[in-house]
Amino acid sequence: MSRPLVGALATTVLGAAALVTAATPAGAAPVGAAAHKPKPPHTKAVDFAGTVALDDCSGSIVKMPSSQPNDPALVMTNGHCLESGMPSAGQVIVDQPSSRDFTVLDKSAGDLGSLQATKVVYSTMTDTDVTLYQTSSTYAQIEQKYGIKPLEISTDHPTKGAGITVVSGYWKKTYTCGIDGFVPTLKEGDWTWKDSVRYTAECKVIGGTSGSPVVDNSTGKITAINNTTNESGERCTLNNPCEVDANGNVTIHQGTGYAEEVYTIPKCFGAGNTLDLNGAGCTLPKPSGVRR
Repeated sequence: MSRPLVGALATTVLGAAALVTAATPAGAAPVGAAAHKPKPPHTKAVDFAGTVALDDCSGSIVKMPSSQPNDPALVMTNGHCLESGMPSAGQVIVDQPSSRDFTVLDKSAGDLGSLQATKVVYSTMTDTDVTLYQTSSTYAQIEQKYGIKPLEISTDHPTKGAGITVVSGYWKKTYTCGIDGFVPTLKEGDWTWKDSVRYTAECKVIGGTSGSPVVDNSTGKITAINNTTNESGERCTLNNPCEVDANGNVTIHQGTGYAEEVYTIPKCFGAGNTLDLNGAGCTLPKPSGVRR
């Protein structure tokens, strides 16, 4: 997992320096006097506005399509970035008090100030790898104070071949690449994730990029949340995820980065950014005692 760990887990730290990918080379122009250079696909500029830095991870201020300006703002990062420790396999945490601080970044990655959580709304490392915090500020208050708008979570499944940017608030670096494909089952240590996004080789994410929003360059919306990379070519161990296909075949891809999809998350939130795990279409894992 792409988080710099400390103390007893220090040996799992990934790299110490961040790499930024070069821009994709432009295609060759058509030959012939009458030919016209094709228009490049429409893309939105991706910067750091809406992202945050944690003490050991990256994250973003996020909104659901139904979120309103006066709703309490949400911050999203990985499940394994939870301050109380990584959730165990099968564990789902909801409505846990938190006073965690987040550093708000401007579009150029400058520090604007801080936000404070009031609670962990939802956190798990089962099927996906996500933590969602509720903050003490509304979206309107954040925009008034810092001039920052939230990033919207897409409700569409990511598309193979789509151009993406991983935006790390921790390192204040971006990684630009594409979606290489999808992994039916991604296993790392005790954890299993489903339908994970596999990056093309350009996105060489490292420790501290955990929780970074993965932004679709064509829509400007969050299409996934960055969570891990195979560091040393080991098989299914911590920091070395392995891919398991629909037939149970296991493969490893050293140096390859992965992310978890987010398009189902909005279906688990109702009015006022209230978590509703029994909402229509909500497929997030539920804690014991919560049933449809």
